[in-house]
Amino acid sequence: MITDHLIAIYDRPVPRYTSYPTAPHFHAGIDAATEADWLQALPTEAPLSLYIHVPFCQQMCWYCGCNTQIVARPQPIADFAQTLIREIELVSRQLAAAGHERVVSSIHFGGGTPNSLAPDDFQRIMAALVYNFALEPDLDLAVELDPRTLNADFLAAMRVCGVKRASLGVQDFDPMVQMAVNRLQPFDLVRDCVAKLRDIGVSSLNLDLIYGLPFQSVSGLRRTVAQAAELAPDRIALFGYAHVPWMKPHQRLIDELALPDAYARFRQFEAASQALSGLDFTRIGLDHFARSHDALVAARDGHTLKRNFQGYTVDRADALIGFGPSAISALPQGYLQNAPDHGPWSRTIHEGRRAVVKGISVTAEDVQRRAIIEQLMCYGTVDLGAFDFNPQLIMGQLAPLIEDGLVNLVGGHITLTERGLPFQRVVAAAFDAYLAPDNKRHSRAV
Repeated sequence: MITDHLIAIYDRPVPRYTSYPTAPHFHAGIDAATEADWLQALPTEAPLSLYIHVPFCQQMCWYCGCNTQIVARPQPIADFAQTLIREIELVSRQLAAAGHERVVSSIHFGGGTPNSLAPDDFQRIMAALVYNFALEPDLDLAVELDPRTLNADFLAAMRVCGVKRASLGVQDFDPMVQMAVNRLQPFDLVRDCVAKLRDIGVSSLNLDLIYGLPFQSVSGLRRTVAQAAELAPDRIALFGYAHVPWMKPHQRLIDELALPDAYARFRQFEAASQALSGLDFTRIGLDHFARSHDALVAARDGHTLKRNFQGYTVDRADALIGFGPSAISALPQGYLQNAPDHGPWSRTIHEGRRAVVKGISVTAEDVQRRAIIEQLMCYGTVDLGAFDFNPQLIMGQLAPLIEDGLVNLVGGHITLTERGLPFQRVVAAAFDAYLAPDNKRHSRAV
């Protein structure tokens, strides 16, 4: 039973743990020279995963927390595509000089809105990737899409490039909620988009939903979940809205009086989660749901599930290289982030250098804590006996979680209880040596 008391205590800002250490702890002591050294040290046969960040949208959704900008003309996006190709070539040359085989197992286009690219530019970027890297035959090629701006020409380009996995931003099908967040998107439009994606050979389809938005209700979310299930997606991601107007000023356009309180947010997630379970979706970690045939379910059952900046993944590569403004790379030695603004990023690339402006190197202790946090986030349980980690180091943080029935600790084995599952991030935060108690950089836990 989740009570008001538990929500009052544990509904506090904590990271989503798509990395550890998390992005707020990146610093300017990490730069392009650091990256060059780290790339040089990669095992030559290590497979790579690539992330392409497209920082453009045609309209600002007021709930958005992504790094994006609104453009009314095609030229800035075309210029971006050309610069991105130069960045791809730059990294490829660095890897080739180190003798790396440049084998790629996964490519993910995110944003922003990747389908803001002109179809020809999307194909040129893919051609540059094919030319500069050795793409595996069973490459996992995924693209995030805005159904409102997906046209026939972009669909044709996706077919030519072999896109097999796509993710559609839905958020909510209620017109009142859509108006409140400036994203009008009728159900019929999304249904038509899904049919067209299946027609071009997309075999894995994800829908993004959000709870905690203005004017949402338990009954409304149940309707949205039922409509989403009608579209037969393979996965559904159910994210909690992060209201951080001090970081994203456009969120001030949202009527805060229309936002649900912490207890209502919890009930919304609980109702949507139960509805998805009743529709034969399996819960994966914190906020993903998948059909039984989906690779995420197999990875969870086989204990090979991973968590990175794209959420839960089956990606097996140990090195993720990010391209585009604000993109983050994750290498064995640590994390690196590109300049967030398009101008500085572009100028640096045209000077022949990667636009890395900050990051963090990981210590042996960080690696241990990261693995523990990832297991908690993926499976809700971890055996500390498998690590060189003494649970007494964090008993101060674990004790109240045990007392309130959120986790069980038997020997060195920590397991979230049914009551503790909604507070998965809070439990993971017990192992975060960097987290300040008064932090305001993260979204609330529920």
